[in-house]
Formats: sequence, C-alpha cells, structure tokens
Amino acid sequence: MPTPPPVVYWHRDLPPLEAEVMDEHVVEAVSDRVAGMIERHGEGWEACHASLMAHVEARLAQEAARLGGDYAHVIDEHVDSRRDDLTTESWLHGRFSYVLYRRGPARA
Repeated sequence: MPTPPPVVYWHRDLPPLEAEVMDEHVVEAVSDRVAGMIERHGEGWEACHASLMAHVEARLAQEAARLGGDYAHVIDEHVDSRRDDLTTESWLHGRFSYVLYRRGPARA
C-alpha cells in the first residue's frame, strides 16, 4: 500500500503535480514556553523552535482540512521571540503564509 503524501510542504518542497491551487492564507502559532530568556540558536531557541514547528504543522493540517484542501505549501515565515517579564518565561511566535491546494485529477 503506497504511503499517502504529506499535507504540509515547506518552501522548496512542492505538493504533487496534479494539485490545484485554491487560495493563499496565513496562520500563526506559538511554541511551548521555557523559563528564562532565549537566545537565537541557543538551547532554549532550539527547543522552542522544535515546539513551534510541531504546533504549526498541526495547525496547517487542521486548517487545510477545515478549508477543504489537501495540501498546505508554506511560502513565507516570520519567527520572533516573545517574553513575559512577570513570569520570566519566553517563547517563539511564528506567522506562516501558505498556499492551499486540493487534489487534482490523477495524471495518466
């Protein structure tokens, strides 16, 4: 049994050739919080980035299904760090632009 194609495609990875463009959308996601400050490419950043990517993958799959699409192709992303001085916690926030596709007719 063949493995179904993934739902989320990142930047240079393209959805199947038969996929048909539906529309362009934006989704935002946040990582889990960590104690203290996070420095770009430090240990806290890496943990938050992995968490953010897991959260956005899940959000993109949910949004694709909700909007009647089959694939989400991320074309742009902006990630920045956020901090709550009261709790001394930090996290990453991401904004992801993507093109939504639906399955097209299979090619012969």
